[in-house]
Amino acid sequence: MAKRFTTQLFVSRLSAYTTDQSLRQLFAPFGQITEARLIRDQQTQRPKGFGFITFESEDDAQKALKALNGKIVNGRLIFVEAAKEVEAPITIMKSNKA
Repeated sequence: MAKRFTTQLFVSRLSAYTTDQSLRQLFAPFGQITEARLIRDQQTQRPKGFGFITFESEDDAQKALKALNGKIVNGRLIFVEAAKEVEAPITIMKSNKA
């Protein structure tokens, strides 16, 4: 069974000057974006240099990945890849029965 391509991309090595809006603008020519967000440090609220872009379609996400992976943006070589799905940790319930 063929694995489906995701609509979410992971973008790394972004400039410290990148904003959520500029990230969205960078990927907008490739299709309809449902979400563009930078990951920020919880204490300082400064961007950590990576983020996620979610497209409405898999085809648009693939086009953006092929076009922007390995490109220089704001003086930085960026990497774009399909975001990996993270599984929620399994919680094991302990019984209080003795």
